Amino acid sequence: MFITNIDKAEKTVMMMEGAEKVRKQIPLSRASGVPNFSFRVFTIEPGGHTPFHQHSAEHMNYIIEGQGVLIAQDREYEVRKGDFALVLPGEKHQYKNTSNTQNLILICAVPKEYE
Repeated sequence: MFITNIDKAEKTVMMMEGAEKVRKQIPLSRASGVPNFSFRVFTIEPGGHTPFHQHSAEHMNYIIEGQGVLIAQDREYEVRKGDFALVLPGEKHQYKNTSNTQNLILICAVPKEYE
């Protein structure tokens, strides 16, 4: 068993090309002994966004705070605190913070290989 707190997870700037004003934390990871899935927490500042990208594994997301849009290949979905989103393998996607004042914070569960 492993128990931690988000305040103990290092917050790093997301360095992926196309990311803007995004910080990442990984409170549950390979380092903490996860057998399959890691939990990452992304903080997207007002006006920020993740890259428009895709990958071969699903992402399971939960919006902790704020509001924004989840952009897919063919449309945009509004998301806000309390929403869950499933991004399937191969789906091109991007999160954008649409607030001028509040961070968009989300949990992203992925296979540990995608930490």
